[in-house]
Amino acid sequence: MAQLVDPQEALGAGDSRVVYGLLPTELAEDAYDKLVKEVDWIRMMHRGGEVPRLVAQQGEILDEDGSYPIYRHPADECPPLLPFTPTVQSIREHVQKVLNHPVNHVLIQHYRTGADYISDHSDKTIDVMPNSSIVNVSLGAQRVMTLRLKKDKTLKEQERQSTPSSISMTVDTSGDSTSTATNSYVQPPPRPTQRIPLPDNSLFIMGLQTNKKWLHGISTDKRPLPLKSPAEQVHNGARISLTFRWIGTFINPANNTIWGIGGRGKTREDARKIVDNMMTEEGMKEAEKLVWAFGEENQDPEFDWTKWYGEGFDVVNFKSVN
Repeated sequence: MAQLVDPQEALGAGDSRVVYGLLPTELAEDAYDKLVKEVDWIRMMHRGGEVPRLVAQQGEILDEDGSYPIYRHPADECPPLLPFTPTVQSIREHVQKVLNHPVNHVLIQHYRTGADYISDHSDKTIDVMPNSSIVNVSLGAQRVMTLRLKKDKTLKEQERQSTPSSISMTVDTSGDSTSTATNSYVQPPPRPTQRIPLPDNSLFIMGLQTNKKWLHGISTDKRPLPLKSPAEQVHNGARISLTFRWIGTFINPANNTIWGIGGRGKTREDARKIVDNMMTEEGMKEAEKLVWAFGEENQDPEFDWTKWYGEGFDVVNFKSVN
């Protein structure tokens, strides 16, 4: 099992770090309770099942035409994007003071108990601005973020060569055949893994190189609450995370168009109609292509953004594909 790492050490690909005490005391001490009440939580579905946490998303609505940022990732359905609520807006302002760029979108997740989790994954970057960071604010109980290095070609080859082999066959004089297993198994080298504690009022800053080369997730922790540390017992073991991103793709709900870095039309003037994958063959093919690209980003530590995402996609619904 991987050991907890010192957050002062180089994390991930070296472009990631933890900031403690992000929020001032007067905001931090009741931010969790305020978020529980003011956020419009929903149960999100993925591949026909409910994800093991409550979710919500908020963002900055553009004054010019009501366009709002969209963060696309594989899910049957996503919560509606609502304007930043007061507490989230306050947290956002403190996040932006730490970063050297704005953030205009947040995915909020409520881990109600230690049984709630999120599987290892890479964030999908089709709509994320280049050279930005993806940041995660933790409020409530401390949970552990696990970073796991993706398998490159060398590691995959080592694992392939480590499979059991060398089964021999012998025949005795009575004509009965017997097989003698001489399996040789060489344990492949362990994948580098980092376990990073994220206590209440901390900020995990993840660079895009870490997202590209490492998977990250929050594993279940089903230990009884009395066996956990004081930091893990805060709010009876419940945690709220706010993942802020600088998104460069937008939807205009007034005319049902999409534009920006992840769309085919890269500017507001070149906005194109959203493609409905539930109604047209063209939409289905585009959705399948994008979901395939999501899978590649989850697996390939040398993921080529331009190759997979560069032309842009105008589909936003993946329910029938997943």
